[in-house]
Amino acid sequence: MDVKAKVNELLQPYLNEGQYFVVDIQVSPSRTRAKITVLLDSDTGITIDECAVISRKLGNQLEELEVFDGQAFTLEVSSPGIDEPLVLKRQYFKNVGRQIEVLLNDGQIRKGKLESVGDEQIVITEIPIKKPKKNDPPLDPTAIPFTDIKKSTIQVSFK
Repeated sequence: MDVKAKVNELLQPYLNEGQYFVVDIQVSPSRTRAKITVLLDSDTGITIDECAVISRKLGNQLEELEVFDGQAFTLEVSSPGIDEPLVLKRQYFKNVGRQIEVLLNDGQIRKGKLESVGDEQIVITEIPIKKPKKNDPPLDPTAIPFTDIKKSTIQVSFK
């Protein structure tokens, strides 16, 4: 079993029966010090303290099992940053109502407010390219199938 799969297996008991979920696990082997980065999230977010508890427990297990054959390693457990792309459908749900940028497989970029998430698609209300005039009709929501999405990123707004 490779290290990434082993880390994922060891994490499962600490996910509080599905409250937290694994977004990504990255393993960077090295001759001097390997690095493991674990990105966790939940439907309501995850705190630094929650990450620290999971990190301590996981780190202790990795040391006990000598996953890196006694070599030193660094373990980072955190939530994905706001600039990290959305990877799982579950991440879209907690971002309904926020601004999103969607890069489609054909290279088009769609920006707008994430209105809803379905089994097969997301729905956004796009930001108009030019400022609408007083009598312009509102833009209709646009459905974007997950199969058409190459990358989605939540847009930070300081308004």
